[in-house]
Amino acid sequence: MYVILGIGNPGKQYENTKHNIGFISLDFLAASLGIQMNKIKFKALVGEGYLGSEKVLLVKPQTFVNLSGESVAEIMNFYKLPPENLIVIYDDINLDAGRIRIRPKGSDGGHNGIKSILYHLKSDNFPRIRLGVGMKPQGYDLADWVLSKFTDEEIKVMSKAVDLVPDMVEEIIKRGAASAMNRFNSNGK
Repeated sequence: MYVILGIGNPGKQYENTKHNIGFISLDFLAASLGIQMNKIKFKALVGEGYLGSEKVLLVKPQTFVNLSGESVAEIMNFYKLPPENLIVIYDDINLDAGRIRIRPKGSDGGHNGIKSILYHLKSDNFPRIRLGVGMKPQGYDLADWVLSKFTDEEIKVMSKAVDLVPDMVEEIIKRGAASAMNRFNSNGK
């Protein structure tokens, strides 16, 4: 069993913001797999189903980004899963909009949601799909930037990356993060 987690903030005011690309990606993945995300448990909105023959639990923590690890820890402990069976999808301001970086493990890279997950799991050994949302413009507050809505032009670019999420998740599950990195990591910042 794999846990596929999208990082984001709950609530209408955060829909379609840069920080919620993890939620947006998970909604697309759920739709493509025919999984309904309609249960609240583990401080999260969850949906269960299958990707091929592999059982998956799709998770959108409802704790806000900075506390994402609380939900993750409950799930991983409940199902007694190793960190390697967690795939996290989230925004990255250090990558140009639409750029993709898959990693098998690593640091938080300054992302508070990942920092929370690392703290609660006490491990960095989980694959992650980082979707670039672009660097904040000079003079912009970081919080204002990540909580800003995507422009029409950004939506076009981000849609191409989000369209690949089901294939990226499947590649990680079936062939591992290294194979997914070779296939999907895009050039550029």
